[in-house]
Amino acid sequence: MNVKESLLRILAEAGGEFTSGTAAASALGVSRNAVWKAVKALEAEGYSIESVKSRGYRIAENSNRLSAELISARLETVRLGRSLEVLDETDSTNNYAKKLASAGAVHGTTVVADRQTAGKGRLGRSFISPPGKGLYVSIVVRPEFGLDAAAMITAAAACAAAEAVEELCGQSVRIKWVNDLYMNGKKLCGILTEASLGLEMKSLDYAVIGIGINVGKIGKDFGEELSRTVTSIEDETGKLISRSALCAELLGRLELYLGKVVTREFLPEYRRRELLTGHEVTASVGGITLTGRAIGIDDNANLMILLPDGSERHLSSGEANLLRIKR
Repeated sequence: MNVKESLLRILAEAGGEFTSGTAAASALGVSRNAVWKAVKALEAEGYSIESVKSRGYRIAENSNRLSAELISARLETVRLGRSLEVLDETDSTNNYAKKLASAGAVHGTTVVADRQTAGKGRLGRSFISPPGKGLYVSIVVRPEFGLDAAAMITAAAACAAAEAVEELCGQSVRIKWVNDLYMNGKKLCGILTEASLGLEMKSLDYAVIGIGINVGKIGKDFGEELSRTVTSIEDETGKLISRSALCAELLGRLELYLGKVVTREFLPEYRRRELLTGHEVTASVGGITLTGRAIGIDDNANLMILLPDGSERHLSSGEANLLRIKR
């Protein structure tokens, strides 16, 4: 590890406190001038570093740079994120994570990218992932529960992501069944879980949870039409939060919620945030359009719809291809 990388780790582990140039130089066994040069090199790479005379250096609270050092310094997990790769660019973090999983990657292995060139949404849709604007992360999980509980992973991840965003920006986040987060009526985040079954098709070998959160201002990246329905944390709150801090917070919350999948303890929280309940909705199911009133979430995280004839239909995430509030 060179001086620049070592200094970054020291600043990251300082947790927002200033580190004097003298202390850093002593810890690294180099001159203060070498520390100053390392600071300048980090700034050239996009790190926002505050420098105050007689106090030293620290990573700015709103630093937008993603790095393994900044994420790891904030991690409080046991397993999630302990094996971590941070990429400048990839086609899809889910694709990358699935390759790692197929090669034997351990539970909790995490892939983060600054940009995706082919981000993935549900049903083959694309997820726009411009550089510097979002948190695009995929986590390999090797659950110890059966297929019946595996369908709950996405719903649990939605609760974790909603809590993480709220913790850092203070703005309320809702869940649009089953895998989208909304803020002030616009989509903020999408979640895509992809699973690999065991040889006998009776168990889950692994799952990859992909989460994309829009953090910085959208601007023109999403196009005029999509910008009417999509938003970001900064657009809604005026705050540009640290993507590295958000990633660490997300992994911590996700580890807790994955522990609640079997017991379904997270469902009350999911139901509290779910925004379709109480609305008339339309859903495309098996090529047929259903219209009814969303009346809640059942114990398997399925959406319950009351049809005009008085019957109920419980929709799984795999059934409803297009679900909207009826206008």
